Amino acid sequence: MDAHSRGRAEEIDPADQWVLNPQTGNYELRLDHSAPQSQFPSSAPSSSRSPHSAHSAHSSRTAASRSPHATEAPSPRMPAPRNAGSRRSGGAGSGAEPGTETGNATGAGSRRVPGSRQGSGHEVPGQRSRRTGGGQNRPGGTGGSASAAAAGRGRRKRKQAKSRKKKVLMWVGGVLSFLLVGVAAAAYLVYQHFNSNLNTVDVAGAGTGGFKKDQAVNILVVGTDKRSGAGNEGYGDAGSPGHADTTILFHVSKDRTNATAMSIPRDLIVDIPDCETKAEDGTEVIPGTSDTRFNESLGQSGRDPGCTMRTVKELTGVTVDHFMMADFNAVKTMSTAVGGVEVCLAKDINDKDSKLNLPAGKHVVQGEDALAFVRTRHSVGFGGDLSRIEIQQQFLSSLIRKMKSSDTLSSPTKMWDLAEAATKALTVDTGIGSIEKLRDLGMELSKVDIKNISFVTVPVVDNTDKATVLLNEAKAKPLFSMLQNDISLTEVKEKEAQAKADAKNKQEQLLEGPQAEPSAVRVAVYNGSDTQGAALSTLTWLQNEQGVLKSSNEGNAPEKQAKTSLEYAPNQADQARKLADLMGLPASALKPGAQDAAEREPMTLILGADFKGAGVPVTGPAKTPEGVQKVEADKQICAE
Repeated sequence: MDAHSRGRAEEIDPADQWVLNPQTGNYELRLDHSAPQSQFPSSAPSSSRSPHSAHSAHSSRTAASRSPHATEAPSPRMPAPRNAGSRRSGGAGSGAEPGTETGNATGAGSRRVPGSRQGSGHEVPGQRSRRTGGGQNRPGGTGGSASAAAAGRGRRKRKQAKSRKKKVLMWVGGVLSFLLVGVAAAAYLVYQHFNSNLNTVDVAGAGTGGFKKDQAVNILVVGTDKRSGAGNEGYGDAGSPGHADTTILFHVSKDRTNATAMSIPRDLIVDIPDCETKAEDGTEVIPGTSDTRFNESLGQSGRDPGCTMRTVKELTGVTVDHFMMADFNAVKTMSTAVGGVEVCLAKDINDKDSKLNLPAGKHVVQGEDALAFVRTRHSVGFGGDLSRIEIQQQFLSSLIRKMKSSDTLSSPTKMWDLAEAATKALTVDTGIGSIEKLRDLGMELSKVDIKNISFVTVPVVDNTDKATVLLNEAKAKPLFSMLQNDISLTEVKEKEAQAKADAKNKQEQLLEGPQAEPSAVRVAVYNGSDTQGAALSTLTWLQNEQGVLKSSNEGNAPEKQAKTSLEYAPNQADQARKLADLMGLPASALKPGAQDAAEREPMTLILGADFKGAGVPVTGPAKTPEGVQKVEADKQICAE
């Protein structure tokens, strides 16, 4: 129904005939534009409302709360609400035809007129929301659908973001898993690669079976002159099974503060004990020989490195834990792997036998030049093997410095090349015959400060044949005793501090004063220790090395005692001071008597459980026996 049927079309726009009843929340037809809006009871029957009335009321109330003109008729420029349900009017009795639209004369927009009646007016349902059905999405609406749409978009974004994050995490996890598998596989391949390089020998119980982290470690390093490896045939003796050409007993202290590398001359005359060796067809015992060159303990008569280990124990009294054997190629490849080893010559050298041709001064040698350097002997020193030992010790000292330098340790390439060269060139006993065990051993050896590594040579004297040498027992026995008792040849800081503390002892005043000449010292030596032959070895050392000729061996003391003691009379104080100085006795070992002694009465020296060997100080830092050649690993000495 519109204004034309009431005769008022000239003055009223049909859109203005529909107004909102705030009590019912419905649009109602108002024919009299000037008359007040008709009132409907709020308790109108629910059956008279359209199915969308409640929803329309809610939308209208929301609009009313936002606009002060919510109770007025819609503006001619505002579009009328659309039907929330059908797009066309469909009610019976409607003034408009089904399926037609009634236009707005002002062009403000088209609208649909519902066909259902309620009372004297027609209800116009609220506009349908495009998403929620509750709010208007046209100008003048509540904005509910916009917020709902925003919320929907937010949920979609969160879901998409979460989905993307999940995909990223899955991708990263997959890559990490792949990398871990790859690293593990690479580590395994590296382990297998270096393991396959190693050559091992079962020394049939010659060693201890394995070093221990809480004990001193003794490693026998053997350099064989076997001409194996490419390029080594030209050095002659190509068919030889090799000898123990270069042998070093490397002793690492229990506390890992110091180490001693003792070279054993190859021409030293020794007794080689019976040696058990293992072969594919079983175990064989190779008979020992006496008065034999030391270098024959390896290679000759089928002897393996286990035989050399047994010979070293027979000679020094030191039990060897493991051995490492290297050939000529080890010198060439390892010196090259670290980028060369610096050496120094005090004079020009041109040795046709070793093929070393270098002017005086410092040089960096590697490969063939490095091998030539360690093999030269005719152009240095006295031209014999002892002079070559000094050259080798200088080279090894420099090699150790280079290996422990940051230049090597910080270079993955050098570390790889060094490991490759070492594992290919080394033959080891089965006790350390794996990369893992070698790594553990290397970790123990690396704890030693290079300044506390000393190179020494077993003291010898020339034999009558001038081609071989004999053991200088007076000097060698104290040296061996120091290794047996884990005494450093280097004045380690901890021991220096202890020695200084001992010097503050009040009894030190006993050592102050004049000393007698060694020839005037009279002493009777007793063995109160558990070391068999301690009195005899001390007597031999005193008479042969120190000139204390008025000394005697009295055998075992009446009873054992923990500390070494020297009893003397007041008139023997100068003799006591001299003997204490020679033997390295602390002031606490001196026991002064009350009465003077007779003219020929000797002092009484009782060796206690603290006795470590003839010439080895009981306390304080040890001193290398006089006449023993020594090289410190942290110092460079030019070969003369």
